[in-house]
Amino acid sequence: MDVNPLRDGLRIEPSPGPTTIVIFGASGDLTQRKLLPALYTLSTAQRLPPRFSVIGVARTPMDDAGFRMQFRKAVGTPENSDLAASLEQHLYYIPGELDDPAVYERLREQLAAVSGEGGVLFYLAIPPAAYGIVVKGLGAAGLTRQDGASGWRRIIVEKPFGTDLASARALNGLLHEHFEESQVYRIDHYLGKETVQNLMVFRFGNGMFEPIWNHRYIDHVQITAAETVGVETRAAYYETAGALRDMVQNHLMQVLTLVAMEPPIAFTADSVRDRKMDALLAVQPLVDAKRGTSGVVRAQYGDGWVDGKTVPGYRSEPGVSNASVAETFVALRVHLDSWRWAGVPFYLRTGKRLPKRTTEIAIQFKRPPLEIFKRVTPNSVAPNLLIVNIQPDEGISLRFEAKLPGSRMQLAPVMMNFSYGSTFGVAVPEAYETLLLDAMIGDSTLFARHDFAETSWALVTPVHDAWAASGETTVPQYEAGEWGPAEADALMEKDGRRWRTL
Repeated sequence: MDVNPLRDGLRIEPSPGPTTIVIFGASGDLTQRKLLPALYTLSTAQRLPPRFSVIGVARTPMDDAGFRMQFRKAVGTPENSDLAASLEQHLYYIPGELDDPAVYERLREQLAAVSGEGGVLFYLAIPPAAYGIVVKGLGAAGLTRQDGASGWRRIIVEKPFGTDLASARALNGLLHEHFEESQVYRIDHYLGKETVQNLMVFRFGNGMFEPIWNHRYIDHVQITAAETVGVETRAAYYETAGALRDMVQNHLMQVLTLVAMEPPIAFTADSVRDRKMDALLAVQPLVDAKRGTSGVVRAQYGDGWVDGKTVPGYRSEPGVSNASVAETFVALRVHLDSWRWAGVPFYLRTGKRLPKRTTEIAIQFKRPPLEIFKRVTPNSVAPNLLIVNIQPDEGISLRFEAKLPGSRMQLAPVMMNFSYGSTFGVAVPEAYETLLLDAMIGDSTLFARHDFAETSWALVTPVHDAWAASGETTVPQYEAGEWGPAEADALMEKDGRRWRTL
C-alpha cells in the first residue's frame, strides 16, 4: 500500500519528549483539583515522558516538600503508590511575588537543572489580571525563546481571554510580544471532553450523517449548558462577568462552530481551526439597529428549590449587590449567514440554579414532507432528534419513530443510545488530561486561536454595550430550580418552537 507523505509520521499514540511544566499559581484551587490529578493519571497510563518535571511558582510560602505534600493530597490514595512516589520526586517549588525578577532568575536556574534541552510548558493558573505580569517576567528573563539548545517553549492561558474585544486584543498583543502564536495554547476545557471531540468523528467519519447536515433536513439546533449550582464563592468575578462572558463567548461558541463547521481537508490543527473560524465569521451580529438585543434574553435566579433544598436568589448571595443586573442565565437566537445553514436558527442557553446539571447539543430534523400516518396516529409524527450529551453522561442518542406492537398501525418515538462508559468499558479521560498531553505534544487542534477569541468577543461585546446603554436597573427573574424565565420560552415561541425538556 502506498504511503501518503502528507500523513507520514503521524502516530496513533504520540508521546511527548522530555518536558518540564511550570505552573504559575501552583498553590491554587485549579492546580489542586485538576492539574496535579491529571498529571498523575497521565503517568499511570504511561503517557508522560521518562524525563518529566513540574515546577510550581506561587506567592504562598512553601518548599519542595510542601508542594509534594500538596500533590499527595490532590491525588488522594493512589492506586499505584510507587508511581506516585516516583512522580513526586520530580516536583519542585519556587515561592515569591510574580512581579519579582528574582523569581524568574530562580526559575531559570531550576529549569537548567531539571530540563536540559527538553521542552518547557508554562501554565498560567492565575487570575487574568496577573497574565501580563508573568508574560513580561518570562520575556525579560529570556525564558520564552526556543532554539536547538533550549528546546521548545509553550504557554497555556486559562480563560477568560479578556473581558471584551479591546482587552482580548490587548492580551493577544502582549502574548505576541514574547511568544509566537504557535507557542500559545488558549485552553477551553470543553474542547477536551470526549463527546465534543467525537462530534467531529461522528460528522466526518461516517458517510450517513454529513449529507443531511444542512438546512434541507435540519430544522434547528439547541445547545444547552445547565448548572444546578449558584455563584458560590465567585460573586466578585460573576458580578463583572455574567453568564454571557463566562459561558457563551468561549464554551458555547466553540461548540456551535464544531456543529456548524465545514469539513476540514485533514484532521490537523490549522485545517480544523480554519473551518471553525469560517463558521464563527458566518454568525450574524447579535445586535442591530432594528431589533436591538431582541434575540438575546438575560435573567437572574430568584429564591427556589434545587436538589430538594431551598436556595437564596442571586441578589441574596454573599458579595452580590442588591441592585445587581449581572445575568445568571442567558438565551440567544443565532443565525449563520452561510449556504449550509441558511434559515436554520441555533438556540443557545446557559444558566445557574437550573434543575439539572447537563450540557448537550440537540439537533432537531424537519418532519417528513408528507404525513401519511396522520389518520392512524392521534398526534403529529415527532421530528427526529439527535442528542449529543457532553456532560455528565457522555454519549449520543437518536430519536426516531417506530410502530408499536399490535395489529393496529400506531406510532411512537423510540431512542437509540450510545454511551461512552458502557460501550467501551473504560473510564472517560478528564478534559485536562487530554489538553495537557496535547500541549506537551504540540497539537493545538483543541485550543483556541487568537482570531477565534477576538471574533467571538466582537459578537458578544456589542450585547454588553447595549445592556449598559439601556440603563435598565432590573432583569427578568426565574425561580431557582426552573428552566429559566418566561422570556426565554417566548424567544422560541415566536418561531413556533420550544425548548427541549431535559
